[in-house]
Order: sequence, then structure tokens, then C-alpha cells
Amino acid sequence: MSGFLSWRQPRALTLGRLLAALLLLGAVTVAVAALSVLVGVDSSAQGRSLRLLPLAAFSGDGPEHQILWLRISRTVAGLLVGAALGGAGCALQALLRNPLAEPYTLGVSSGSALLAVIGIRLGFDRWLGELGIAGAALAGAALALAAVWQLARVGRHLPPATLVLAGVTVSMFCSAASLLVQATADFTEISRMLRWMMGGLDGRRWIFVEGAALPILGGLLLLWWSARELNALAAGEEAAASVGVSVGRTHRLVFAVASLLIGVSISLGGPIGFVGLIVPHALRALLGPDHRLLLPASALGGGVLVVLCDLVARLAIAPAQLPTGAVTALFGGPFFVLILVWHKRRAGMWEAP
Repeated sequence: MSGFLSWRQPRALTLGRLLAALLLLGAVTVAVAALSVLVGVDSSAQGRSLRLLPLAAFSGDGPEHQILWLRISRTVAGLLVGAALGGAGCALQALLRNPLAEPYTLGVSSGSALLAVIGIRLGFDRWLGELGIAGAALAGAALALAAVWQLARVGRHLPPATLVLAGVTVSMFCSAASLLVQATADFTEISRMLRWMMGGLDGRRWIFVEGAALPILGGLLLLWWSARELNALAAGEEAAASVGVSVGRTHRLVFAVASLLIGVSISLGGPIGFVGLIVPHALRALLGPDHRLLLPASALGGGVLVVLCDLVARLAIAPAQLPTGAVTALFGGPFFVLILVWHKRRAGMWEAP
């Protein structure tokens, strides 16, 4: 699939087009974030109805003011998680030259989930609270990254085919190990494990949001700085090397930064799937394959998708809440099938006599 980005005729990216697209996406992001903060559900004996936060919530120290700040931290967490997954997915699709690649292709999510499950089993959350599980998840992502790196590396290069195979291998091993850990746990621990593995943003405190903001924003800037190299790599390694791209260095940089983004996002919101697949693929069809625009657009689009899914998760069965990861999976599963069907039809069209 080395030429997978050529399915749409690209338009020349001008400064005006870049700014217009990012301003539009930025406006949509602000609107969705405001909707997430302001809209809630009012449950009463007569039934449930949507309710906007009153103006009094923006002043004072009452319960509605506390609800406002809880929703703001939850919304910012959703924007950060979505931006990390969208940006990482966009970069990995270029690096692996595969339109179906996404952050979980690397096995980092499975490694993160394994250490988080072990942390719950050993009681880290009882000793250290949320910080213990977040730290375990981040450590699991780093260990999975190191394992995939060693398995996939050929000399100083990371060939896409071996990278995918190494990621699948690590993912399967970590998933099996997670099941073994769950088999030794009691009912309460299994319930906490399953809740965490479904992904969610409820109860995210500012200290965790602030701690995740710097590595996520810094990682996204590094990927954007590598946009020209990703444009060249999307055409193949030989084509990229012919225009002066250091293929090995770019592979290592993008792989490491994308894995960092995935690990930090999982430590903040748990495993939330399909965002890194849906958003870059949809925006590539709308905006074209130039990563100078596609990378920041995917970050903004990922944030919008996660916040919208989290809003649905919060409102659908209020006052109870659905896991955010389950809602993204409901959207992502059918979208994944549509992508496969589209590629099958396209392949059949090219093979027709």
C-alpha cells in the first residue's frame, strides 16, 4: 500500500487554505467543547430532559460551580486524549503506508492495559489512587514500546512490515497476560479492571490533565515539525531517500513520539479505540494528504470526536454513565467496515478488465 495516499488528487496547500481549514476546525472544537461543558441532564419524577448550566454556575462556590469545573476538566481531558490519538494515528498511517493503521497497531495500548490491570490487582489504586494506575499504564506503554522496537528493528531502520508484525505479537501476548491476571482477581477487582479497560473520562482531576498536557502538546508539535518528511515517506522509502529524507531517523522519531502520545493518552483516559483510525482517514478524504494540514486537523478532529462521544456517554443513560471507549467503538466499528468495503470495491474496479 505504498501509494495509498494518492487515491485523492491533492490540491496545492497554500497559507490561506491552511489557516482557513484550521480556523474552521478550531471554531468547531470550541463549539463542541462549550456544548460539552454547558449541557447536562435534569432527572426528575416526570422524566429526564436536557438542561443548560445556569449563569450562577460561573460565580460562587455552590454545587453548580463545582459541576462546571468538573465538566471543564473532563472536556479538556477529552480534547487532549482525542488530539493525541488523532495525531498519532495520522502519523502512523504515513509511517506504515497503510490507511487502516491506528495507534493500537503498535501494541502499546495492550502493554499499557496489562500494567494497569496488574496495578489494580496489586492494589496500586488503593495506595496511590488514580495516580498509581496512570503511572502503571504509562510504564506499560513504555515497556511495550521497547519490546516492539527490539523486535522490529533491522539495523538502524524500522521496516513497516516488521513493525506491524511486532506490534501484533506484543499486543496478543499482553492481551493473553491480562486475561491471566483477571483470572486470579476477585469480583471487585475484575469490575475495576473492566471499567478501566473500556476507557472513560469521568472523574479526571486537573492535576492529571495538567500533567498530560505538556507531553501531548509537545509530541504533536514534533510530529507537525516532521510533516514534510511524512509527506515524502508516504510515497515510499526510496522516494523519500531520493529527496534527502533520513528515513531511519524519521522512522525512529515518529514511532517514539506516536508511542509517547498513545501512552500518555491511555494513562489519562484509558484505552479509547478507533479515534486514530476514523479521524485521519475521514479528514484525508476532505482535506487531502498533505501532513502540514492533515496532522493538526487530525489532532483537532480527534479532540472533537472524543468530546462528542463522551457527551453521549454522559447523557445517554443519565444519571448513570457509559464508558467513553464503548461509545467510540460503536461509531468506529461500522466505520472500519465501510473502509474495508470501500477498499474492496476500489480494488475490484482496478482489477476489472
